[in-house]
Amino acid sequence: MPAGVAIAGAAECDLGRTGLPVLALQAQAITRALDDAGLALSDVDGIATNGVTRFSAVAVADYLGITPAWTDSTFAGGSAAIMYVARAADAIAAGHCRTVVVSFASNQRSARSRRLGGSHEAEALETQFEAPYFPLYPISYYAMAAQRYVERYPDGRAAMAQAAVVARQWALRNPVAWRHGDGPLSVEDVMSSAEVSSPLRQLDCCLVTDGGGAVVVTSLERARDLPRRPVAVLGSGEHTTNNSMTARDDLLQPGSEVSAQRAFAAAGLNLADVDVAEIYDSFTITLVLTLESLGLCPPGEAYGLLAGGYLAPGGRLPLNTTGGGLSYCHPGQLGVLLLVEAVRQLRGDAGDRQVPGAEVALVHGTGAIFSTHATVVLGTDR
Repeated sequence: MPAGVAIAGAAECDLGRTGLPVLALQAQAITRALDDAGLALSDVDGIATNGVTRFSAVAVADYLGITPAWTDSTFAGGSAAIMYVARAADAIAAGHCRTVVVSFASNQRSARSRRLGGSHEAEALETQFEAPYFPLYPISYYAMAAQRYVERYPDGRAAMAQAAVVARQWALRNPVAWRHGDGPLSVEDVMSSAEVSSPLRQLDCCLVTDGGGAVVVTSLERARDLPRRPVAVLGSGEHTTNNSMTARDDLLQPGSEVSAQRAFAAAGLNLADVDVAEIYDSFTITLVLTLESLGLCPPGEAYGLLAGGYLAPGGRLPLNTTGGGLSYCHPGQLGVLLLVEAVRQLRGDAGDRQVPGAEVALVHGTGAIFSTHATVVLGTDR
């Protein structure tokens, strides 16, 4: 990880059901993040984004009226925005650009569609052994991992339900969360909600909303001259494991362990140093397996971690402090909003959900069907 790179600005676009086109939401996110950083569109010479077209960065740059020197439109699902931060850091260190905007937005709820910039081709060679069963993408695949977890561990089903319960606890502290006014959840509420793909039920699944966000990445030296307190990028790591689920030897061993190890090694820190964690929760099983693979608890013991209040408000390691994809917002890719919240926590800007004295944040994204994994460690500028 190149030394001296920081996030200087962060913001959400409108969330929920906006009625706005994707490029308008992208423009909202980017201009709000630049305002937060005290910068202008004319300062931007790098864009990293996807989900608009096959040439997403080009489309966004054209819409904004800028001509960047560096772009990245890698489509890696929910981990992409976290990957972009590391790649932007490399580009800035190499002198290819000075100010990179990492952004994502979608209007999938208003458009009544889950389709983003990429698509899953059931006829593709790599999925030939799965396509004949007509799986629902991606939920049937996550349900396979959930079923294996339930079969292997006695508390497996309760662990997944408890993940949704904790997410709702945080959402009740976030006035812009989609589920903010819906009240608390119980394990029984989750397990009695409508079955979608066995064993996953409605409340095990992420929301379908419009929304998105952006972060502004620049050199730490430059960020120190800007109005807001910079958030240093301390370390990052990524790991790509599979496209089809038949390529996985063990459905309960995601690649998040490897990406996190690389990020912590680059940062010179470990899990004990983390004050707040923002971890992808496309489904409850996503979060449960990631918690275990990151080493927060041994395999099969996520229920005790979640039910014991360790990750809830007031716990030792506050987790997904917005309410996450399960209760806050999920516009198809949540990664950039994980980054936005981590920045707010490290600045002390998170309001009723603020983690006192937060100095180190862990952000982790998961993309596709446990396919791509990216981790970044952020810290206050010391």
